[in-house]
Amino acid sequence: MLRILDARTGEPVPAAPARRGLTRIEAHAGRLDPTALRVLLTADLLVRALELGGTPVWTILTSPRDHPELRTAATRLAIRPFEDAHDLASGLGESQAIHVAQRGTENALGEGPVVGVGAVEWAGDAGPAGDERERSGGESGRPDGAGEVRGAGAGAGVGAGADAGAGRRSTRGDVHCAAAPAGPSALPVLLSDPSALRLALLAVPRSEPVRLDPAVLEDAARSLARWRRSVAGWARQPSRPVPGEVRERLRAAWEDDLDLPAVLGVLRDAENAPGIADGARFETFAYADRLLALDLARDIGGPA
Repeated sequence: MLRILDARTGEPVPAAPARRGLTRIEAHAGRLDPTALRVLLTADLLVRALELGGTPVWTILTSPRDHPELRTAATRLAIRPFEDAHDLASGLGESQAIHVAQRGTENALGEGPVVGVGAVEWAGDAGPAGDERERSGGESGRPDGAGEVRGAGAGAGVGAGADAGAGRRSTRGDVHCAAAPAGPSALPVLLSDPSALRLALLAVPRSEPVRLDPAVLEDAARSLARWRRSVAGWARQPSRPVPGEVRERLRAAWEDDLDLPAVLGVLRDAENAPGIADGARFETFAYADRLLALDLARDIGGPA
């Protein structure tokens, strides 16, 4: 059973208390920015996890204004569409409503558990982060300068299972990169490779802030390309069932408060475990991708 940590109470609660009962997932997006996009991504993952367990889901987007650009960005990030929250009063007899929103907004939401999502920070060399600092009037976008942190470098990123937000400051050449809350101007850079961005976001626990920089996105892109090449190679071998232990570890990870970093860790183990046949590796990655939506089978049938 999928259990989530309710940000209101700090206690774990069932995501679907009534077996096969309809669950409403309501994503709350504020302004158009990468944090709002991460909220929608978290809601999408919650929907996918519930559907894998056989729970019917009704998905709603609540926003103070219509954001066609946010919906377009969400589509590029493989997030499935949400309905508008203009007629919630009619309801569909759902057994529970779960709110997905940025951490710190719990008291402004309606009844039901809250899945809290950490902010997205950007530590690029210039442009998006600089624009945010200029608008906020501070070096780091925070009055106390607490945003001076960096994303993990290429040697310790997604593929190595490291915390993508590790470290205090990134320096490339003579340019210092201080993290700042990512605003709308960061979206074109972040979405230049949507699948890599999705993987980079999945690699950080969803309730924690995620600090991105170009090195983090490049590391995610390399890891994703390696997995896609491997999946395409494994697909040429006879299929084998997902090993029972691996399947149990995958489900235990995502049913434990949507622990996506742990899911990625299981895949890294399966990628290298000597006792797993290549056909079983293929089925394992295909099974996990029903949740991850990283298009891991994209290169099947391509050049060897």
